[in-house]
Amino acid sequence: MQIPVATHRLPNGLTVVLSEDHSAPIVAVNLWYHVGSANEREGRTGFAHLFEHMLFQGSAHVGSNEHFELIQRAGGTLNGSTWLERTNYFETVPSNQLAMALWLEADRMGALLPAMTQEKLDTQRDVVKNERRWSVDNQPYGTWWERLPALTFPPEHPFHHSLIGSMDHLSAASLEDIAEFFRAYYTPDNAVLTIAGDFDEPAALALVREYFGAIPRGAARPPLPPMDLPERFGTWHRATVEDDVMLPRLFLAFRAPVFGSALHYAGSVAAAVLGMRKGSRLYQQLVREAEVASDVTAFTYDLSKGADLLVVDATARPGVTPEALEAAVVAEIDRLCHEGAHEDEVARALALIETDFISTMQSAGDRADKLSMFATYFGDAQLVNTQLDRYREVTADAVTEFARARFGADNRASLMFIPRRSGAEGA
Repeated sequence: MQIPVATHRLPNGLTVVLSEDHSAPIVAVNLWYHVGSANEREGRTGFAHLFEHMLFQGSAHVGSNEHFELIQRAGGTLNGSTWLERTNYFETVPSNQLAMALWLEADRMGALLPAMTQEKLDTQRDVVKNERRWSVDNQPYGTWWERLPALTFPPEHPFHHSLIGSMDHLSAASLEDIAEFFRAYYTPDNAVLTIAGDFDEPAALALVREYFGAIPRGAARPPLPPMDLPERFGTWHRATVEDDVMLPRLFLAFRAPVFGSALHYAGSVAAAVLGMRKGSRLYQQLVREAEVASDVTAFTYDLSKGADLLVVDATARPGVTPEALEAAVVAEIDRLCHEGAHEDEVARALALIETDFISTMQSAGDRADKLSMFATYFGDAQLVNTQLDRYREVTADAVTEFARARFGADNRASLMFIPRRSGAEGA
């Protein structure tokens, strides 16, 4: 399939990506800022995520929470999310509400600071702390997504620290810290605005220029520290966490080529061969045959800088020890390395990847998000139209070569959760 893509750049540096599709009377507005937890300075972790919350607290001409109210009353949906490399905000609205969605995004990009107050900061800081308690600290296995980067990236690396941040750092955040972060990163020359769905391109571009054109460029942004890492960990990294869980759960990670690189696609297919749905190697062998796991999957983080992670996530069946779970996972990975990938399983993996991609592109919101991603990471939204061809180039030999190069004992990191022993303290 060929996605229509038109890219424009305003004089203030804002990249605008347009993708018309009149199959449904809706339009998606998607705004990516090229800032995530990797851009946080020492002692101020959690800022990117905290700032995501702050952007829904009103701007110069929009009241606190009014952004939500206006979009929802118009029949639309909206949200935001934060990741290691980006923060995004998105709305999907009826086609006739495009102007409102664009104006709301422009007002908080250009006029957020006048509406910031200590009360709003205190409120959202408490919200984020409660989110951490609910989704991380008090959730079974909830700390995995901050423990795994800490295990697999060196302490000085921007991907090492927690995305949601520490309680101490959140408590220390001041109003001036927030303003400084906004001025550095929430500027048109550090953003991609994508519109996808049912709209008229000249009219939409005119609205963008009207609402966003006067917003000034930002000053120079602090550079990221060096991101490059060796291709392998060098040794098998291990961490064991006693948690309030019923069953052992293993996250086995491998350092992988960055998203978008030539070798990334072989790695992505290797992950699909290993753990994409119930026909995958790990599911067939560990869940159905050996019955040592209740569930297993494999995925990549899709990081575009430094190094990516390929992760196998396996949960044990009742009565299965952590050692037996890890041994079973490792045996299947070793078998892939020794025997190589089969043509039929690679074909299956490619078919699943292609089906998921085509399905995703049918949604205006998901399409807009993909276009923003390629424009943000690589400066070229048109790359969305090359993805299926790049996957189709992956052969069984390429998957075998990748596995033998990247799945060895010198490139493994095991994060194992085990049930807490009676009277034991948390790790």
